[in-house]
Amino acid sequence: MKLTLDDLHDYVRGAAFLGTGGGGDPYIGRLLLKQEIEDGRHPTIIDPEELDDEARVATAAAMGAPTVMLERFPKIESLEAALETLQKRLGHKFDALIGAEAGGINGTLPLIAGARTGLPVVDADGMGRAFPELQMVTYNIYGLSAAPVVMADDHGDRVVVEAGSNKKVEAYARSVIMAMHGQAQIALYAMTGAEAKRSAVRNTLSMALDIGRAISAARRGNADPVQGLLEHLRARADKRFAAELFTGKIVDLARETRAGFAFGHVRIAGLGPNGGDCEIAFQNENLLAKRDGEIVAMVPDLICIVDGETAEPITTEGLKYGQRVRVIGVSVPPIMRTKEALAVFGPRCFGLDMDFEPIETLLG
Repeated sequence: MKLTLDDLHDYVRGAAFLGTGGGGDPYIGRLLLKQEIEDGRHPTIIDPEELDDEARVATAAAMGAPTVMLERFPKIESLEAALETLQKRLGHKFDALIGAEAGGINGTLPLIAGARTGLPVVDADGMGRAFPELQMVTYNIYGLSAAPVVMADDHGDRVVVEAGSNKKVEAYARSVIMAMHGQAQIALYAMTGAEAKRSAVRNTLSMALDIGRAISAARRGNADPVQGLLEHLRARADKRFAAELFTGKIVDLARETRAGFAFGHVRIAGLGPNGGDCEIAFQNENLLAKRDGEIVAMVPDLICIVDGETAEPITTEGLKYGQRVRVIGVSVPPIMRTKEALAVFGPRCFGLDMDFEPIETLLG
């Protein structure tokens, strides 16, 4: 399918929801993609099964702290330069692009690069949500190498990172990010079509579009957009568990940019006679939600904060004191709950001293 101007708001809204607070600001992502489409460059999205097994596929993304991207928009020419350098390094051209994660920016950058280069973009990514580190993808779980990673900054400088493990690649690339003032455009996880079909979380782009459309449809019908979204998620063929975790007003917020990440927590006070509170910890993305001191959702399941009236997703850098919000929890696909997956992006990978429990179990 081809993404059109009419699809933009819905797609970016859905991608931001799947980004669970991370993945970049949806307003910026929408502006950048809108410019490409208005200039006559329409991205083409293909199903993973349309890939030839021998096709050459590259992952396109932005890396850095979301708070930095609020002040400096990603430079698309830098992403093109990163992809071009990776092609030269590997000695072959790419046949398609794929995303690393969902989110307002990282959900749109592969489409922008696809529009610029004419390459199709695979309806899939490596997370089905957003995570803060390069090794936290299903590509890594299935044995693919992130390296070589080409990092390009706004000044035309490029750095190629190679290491013996994807965890080391992340560590070295993170130090380069700091030297690049907190942001870079990157090309990495080069793979074949067969490897993409085997390792990717499928249908994340089309799911983002469907989520955005569900919220829009509820608004047009003067229905509760959160309920409309929950009904849509529960009715999906992949049988997602979805529930509203909390409703309230933000009364406390701590956030800092450190080591190339946005760390912090937000506390929400309940509205109405039942009161109570909810606290959410984040590292770029929302990681852990507690309601009245009891854990109700944890990474890798999705913890999404949306506007209390419109269900518009709110990123961690967009959280503000006094906002009326609602918190939604959604299960991830089975590919992200395996023992191997949890060893890469389960709670302990973020310094949380607990084993993963599915959201449907926590809520009883």
